[in-house]
Amino acid sequence: MKSYQLSMNTRTYFGNKCVEEAVKKEKKIIGSKTLLITTGTALKELGFVDELVSWLKSEVFYYDKVTANPDVDEIRNAIKIGKENHVNSVIGFGGGSAIDAAKAAAVGIVSDIDIEQYLIQELILPVDTLPIIAIPTTAGTGAELSKGAIISSREKKKKSGIRGENVAPTVAIVDPTYTFKLPLTVTMETGFDVFAHAAESYCAVKADMFSEMLSEKSIKIVGEALPRLAKNLDDHEAREMMSFASHIMGYNVKNIGNCLPHRLQYPIGVVTETSHGAGLIALYPAWMKYESTVNPMRIKRILDWLGCEEGRPEDRIRKWLNGMNIARNITDLGRVPSAEELADMVSGNLKNDKLADEDNIIVTLYKESM
Repeated sequence: MKSYQLSMNTRTYFGNKCVEEAVKKEKKIIGSKTLLITTGTALKELGFVDELVSWLKSEVFYYDKVTANPDVDEIRNAIKIGKENHVNSVIGFGGGSAIDAAKAAAVGIVSDIDIEQYLIQELILPVDTLPIIAIPTTAGTGAELSKGAIISSREKKKKSGIRGENVAPTVAIVDPTYTFKLPLTVTMETGFDVFAHAAESYCAVKADMFSEMLSEKSIKIVGEALPRLAKNLDDHEAREMMSFASHIMGYNVKNIGNCLPHRLQYPIGVVTETSHGAGLIALYPAWMKYESTVNPMRIKRILDWLGCEEGRPEDRIRKWLNGMNIARNITDLGRVPSAEELADMVSGNLKNDKLADEDNIIVTLYKESM
């Protein structure tokens, strides 16, 4: 039996309409001045930003210029606002991009080192990072629990993570009702990311009995709830199920990590400016095909739990994706360089996936996903 340790320093609130009570309870952590980061104006237009600001009872400095793939220039602007106004905390309100931007800003505000250096040189994070409050409005990334801030340097064509315990949020507030108005594309792509976290953490070298239990639960939830949402975006029960699955996968992302698809998606996201989930969808048939050669029983269980019909792994997952009209290839996402050039852009530790030991596997996965 494999031993394990549990590590989760983030204090969590979960439930419909839980945000007002949660921010009141966390007033001491939020402090008198906070930097509120979102992606674009959608949450403002829906009235969610003004509502949250009214509950905070703090002086709020608002920054909404974060894109789907947060760039270091965007983070620098957020850091400038935070430093000039001497904020006590940073709130990420939105999808994984907003939360990751908030994490990176919380690092940069207390540091004299340019944020790009943390990304490129993988520097040790400062110990006095500002408190981070994560309020997700999508069901997919698990960023409210993870210890990584995924950001990009478009200039250097690099997308990777600033990682460490100090970027794990201090407080996570998960209210599924924020996801009720999400459009179809966002719902499906972030929803697939939930599945990807579950499948990859289940196959990961670091997987343990506790994480495996969470993976199984999440995969079964996605297998039921995501196809329901593909047919009916107003299925609030399915929305709530996906928020829960996403949230518990935040534990696995933090403690277990992912396999090759997540690392391979980052270059795709940089060159095509498409979402994380879109790239993962394109990579998954090829990854499941080859992962089944090193983890045959685990891939079979994953596809069984998902409810896929029998067949070859790549055919089973592709048919499931086609059933929701979300199957695609990398070239569907935009103009991309060759598989070899994409492979040269892959960075980070790949050893959490047994498949990484196979010769030329990254190029092969890219080629078969084109």
